Amino acid sequence: MLRRLFPPGADVAPAELASGLRLGDLAPEDRPYLVLNMVSTVDGKAAVGGRTAPISSPADRELFHHLRTQADAVMAGAGTVRAERYGRMVKTDELRAKRQHEGLEPDALAVVVSASLALDPNTPLFQEPEQRVVIATESEAELEGVRAQVEYERTGDDLTLLMKRLRTEHGVRSILCEGGPTLNSHLLAAGLVDELFLCLSAKLVGGGGALTIVDGRPLVEPAPLELMWACAGDGDVFFRWRVG
Repeated sequence: MLRRLFPPGADVAPAELASGLRLGDLAPEDRPYLVLNMVSTVDGKAAVGGRTAPISSPADRELFHHLRTQADAVMAGAGTVRAERYGRMVKTDELRAKRQHEGLEPDALAVVVSASLALDPNTPLFQEPEQRVVIATESEAELEGVRAQVEYERTGDDLTLLMKRLRTEHGVRSILCEGGPTLNSHLLAAGLVDELFLCLSAKLVGGGGALTIVDGRPLVEPAPLELMWACAGDGDVFFRWRVG
């Protein structure tokens, strides 16, 4: 259970925090509603050795999987898919049943952003026959030997066009984006991020080269955030912010 910090209230389970969000109802007319879900240490690091597992707690992982029940699609950049060895987006029958209860398809559409198509077709995600995948790329090539249901959007680095295509061609009204930091930076710069879920992990990592949750060039203007709720558990603090 997590303790509510803001607004005050009764303890809440991670599964309850990620239920009934109805993100698709918040979608603008021309694109999906997009939320980021990230984890960061107290000193601002988003990964250890390129992976989030060393800084993630059981409560964070539970919330992570339940947030995947709340959106039509789960998006990630190629680097994140490679480092985390992505598999089927919705892991259990119980979670797929929850998605159906929420009015969504049992399996979330996977959206992979890879400009050069530098992806390993043997990654578990691409070997899941039940998994639908859209790869956004500027490459004209295709992955060979995949078993997943893979489609391509040749949108290059135009994320605004990708969002429009996902809405009009694939019926996507809500997206949960899991990074990485470079993709987050481009989405924020394009004004495509509506919310941020952030787990502040009760750990210190150190090191000047470790990634933060937003990498790349500084934003032209700092993105203001409005706190929607905050909870604590496993020593971590969990936030939901609206991006203004």
